[in-house]
Amino acid sequence: MRIAEIYASLQGEGLLAGTPSTFVRTSGCNLRCTWCDTPFTSWEPTGDERSVAAIEAEVLALARPHVVVTGGEPLAQKRSFDLVRFLCDRGFTVLIETSGAIDIAPCDPRSIRILDLKTPGSGESARNLWQNLNDLRARDEVKFVVTDRADYEWAARTIGERGLAERVRAGTLGAVLMSPAFVQPKGSEIAGTPGLSPRLLAEWILADRLPVRMQLQMHKSIWEPHTRGV
Repeated sequence: MRIAEIYASLQGEGLLAGTPSTFVRTSGCNLRCTWCDTPFTSWEPTGDERSVAAIEAEVLALARPHVVVTGGEPLAQKRSFDLVRFLCDRGFTVLIETSGAIDIAPCDPRSIRILDLKTPGSGESARNLWQNLNDLRARDEVKFVVTDRADYEWAARTIGERGLAERVRAGTLGAVLMSPAFVQPKGSEIAGTPGLSPRLLAEWILADRLPVRMQLQMHKSIWEPHTRGV
């Protein structure tokens, strides 16, 4: 597998936000989202080739019970499915952060899939693989990154029409997540987006009583937003 970095940090978003975790960041992505915050591995693939056994050894050495397999797009590499299975066999809680443009069905059923459905503002909404919704389990999560009001309304319709709040649940609460697009820095190597005010998104969600959890990326508040290895 081509790997950009492996490191220990806090999970910055999702239902396990704040959890000490090991991150396995694969290199390469089949999408080009306007708000991408990992262009160093998504737009310009970096890293080196490592065997699944070598990756597993590094994860074991970091000794965190939670492992986040992310990217780039991890499912673009077929050996990712083997890696996830091996890690589950060893008792890790494994989260897979995926764009949803690749079939998630082969993922080990013990894993947690975090499906990032692409809104129109991402520039990649046509790439959503809608059949993935049929494979969602209650323990999975669905995420929307919102760039503007049009994105918000698109996401709200999708949540209702596709019954997402009922498909993914965490206890009595849903596991549909909504994030404001983060402001890209001046001079960013990608086209970028102006970002969305978290307060504005919160007000829209509250006004509509939308069945979602709003989230911010915790790690970007703790460390400088574009710091690697956190």
